[in-house]
Amino acid sequence: MAQDTAQLLERPVELKLPATPAERTARRKALLEWIAVHSLGVAAALFFTLPFVFVFLTSLMSDSQALSRDLIPHTWEWSNYRKVFDTPGFLTWWKNTLIYAGLGTALTVVSSVPVAYALAKFRFRGRNLTLMLVISMMMLPPQVVVIPMYLFWAKQLDLSGTLWPLIIPLAFGDAFSIFLLRQFLMTIPNEYLDAAKVDGCGDLRTLLRVVLPMAKPGIAAIALFQFFNAWNDYFGPQIYASENPGAWTLSYGLESFKGAHHTDWNLTMAATVLVLAPVLLVFFFAQKAFVEGVTLTGVKG
Repeated sequence: MAQDTAQLLERPVELKLPATPAERTARRKALLEWIAVHSLGVAAALFFTLPFVFVFLTSLMSDSQALSRDLIPHTWEWSNYRKVFDTPGFLTWWKNTLIYAGLGTALTVVSSVPVAYALAKFRFRGRNLTLMLVISMMMLPPQVVVIPMYLFWAKQLDLSGTLWPLIIPLAFGDAFSIFLLRQFLMTIPNEYLDAAKVDGCGDLRTLLRVVLPMAKPGIAAIALFQFFNAWNDYFGPQIYASENPGAWTLSYGLESFKGAHHTDWNLTMAATVLVLAPVLLVFFFAQKAFVEGVTLTGVKG
């Protein structure tokens, strides 16, 4: 007991001085900055979220209430989604969109990775010229080549009324995907590749065993970009598949659905939710890899 008392007496007494005017000003400034930043974040979140909430709530209203000023459904009509699915052709549009987006994404990744790897890590004559050609293809509007491409696919290969004119070109690479992935691969140190070659790996094995595992964020980024582009593509199916309802996608079929149900806003909103839901879910679960892949593309190059 005496020893504990002695230690307490020997311990220095810390006096808490009142905050100076400068410290109080700094704390007040930091608090105001925190409120301002988070207020802007909340406002931005509401700005982007409220339209989706409005569409979702309208999709659950009855036919009469959807034409009123009410914002909250009186009765939650979940049967609206069943009516949309029962619409002739809607499931076919889903199947076509999944084929177009899924197969197109796979072909884009498979064809773009080797080209981006060569432009990022190989030294060969004409590499800079090839890169400039890739960049120039990114600057070329698709509307410029739509007529000759349509004549080629429709007249020469007789593939009009299908989605193959939109899927097959993706097997030969995509300029934007090649450039984005090339920028990402530039961030991978060459020492990893040199170590793999010392261990006896060739270029292909180095790509498969070393580069691809390290390039997952970049690959995820180009895959998501291509998936979103294909899922939301309206121009392409309108050009090549408009004459065949069996080849319509969701984006193009939704326009036809809206025309057939122009007074049934609840069903139109329900169809819109069903079209948007897969894209939102994919981005929600893959946003970390997507943001990392896009961010790291500008670190080096």
